[in-house]
Amino acid sequence: MVYDLAVIGGGPAGLTAALYAARAGLRTVLFEAGLPGGQAALTDVIENYPGFPQGVNGAQLMEQFLQQATRFGAEIRLEEVRRVALGTATKLVVTARGEYQARAVVLATGARQGRLGVPGEEEFLGRGVSFCATCDGAFFREKKVAVVGGGDAAVEEALFLTRFAREVILIHRRDRLRAAHILQERAMANEKIRFYWKTVVERVLGKGKVEALALRQVETGETFEEPVDGLFVFVGTVPNTDLVREEGVALDAQGYVITDAELGTSVTGVFAAGDVRAKKVRQVATAVGDGAEAALAAERFLTAPGF
Repeated sequence: MVYDLAVIGGGPAGLTAALYAARAGLRTVLFEAGLPGGQAALTDVIENYPGFPQGVNGAQLMEQFLQQATRFGAEIRLEEVRRVALGTATKLVVTARGEYQARAVVLATGARQGRLGVPGEEEFLGRGVSFCATCDGAFFREKKVAVVGGGDAAVEEALFLTRFAREVILIHRRDRLRAAHILQERAMANEKIRFYWKTVVERVLGKGKVEALALRQVETGETFEEPVDGLFVFVGTVPNTDLVREEGVALDAQGYVITDAELGTSVTGVFAAGDVRAKKVRQVATAVGDGAEAALAAERFLTAPGF
């Protein structure tokens, strides 16, 4: 069987694309390596998604996305895509379980958390180093943890960690946060959060688990150690584009997929949506818009005269 549309990635963008495509009558399959919902499903409370004035739990919202997509007939396959071939009219998607064909593809593979790239970070992953406060915060009840970063994700996760930890140190290389003003206000007002400005992590220290951080003050070069039980890293994202690097899909200098006004890529019949796409704003709301637009563009492509 040849599908009309294959969506690779099951975050907000991918689920929305699958919903719109299936509702438009396209034979649609979505591939997701983990649990549907992507990073949004790991967010405790999403406050800025329209329609939920009191906020909504990320996992619950993504479950509703999934139900809506399947209601219209989208086929969901929890399979990791290992290889694609996009250069022909019929695209090939290869997973551990088999090979699938589709006439068009939406890339919605998202982005993953960036790394600090310092000694000890990988060594202590899962033993005190984490990239998800919602996943691991409860393990640090009444303990002292550090959060690295200055954007929305870092501040949101620092605030979430105050539910469990006795103290949260927010470490940022600059002298001010980049997070939304409302988040900054909440963090500044939280008595459990302490700030280290113009400071970077040089090394993660410990024996078997995280016990301390070696820190450096950017301006003075002063180094010191800070005892902590855990480290949460939120220093930007890295696009998940390894799958298409050899398939002629144009990427920008950071590795994000370049799209045109209709979210088409440099490869005919291939579209991109969500955090994997080169753009300035990455939110659930913008991912949803991307997913809808990419699916509708794919529909126009597939129904164009002469296709």
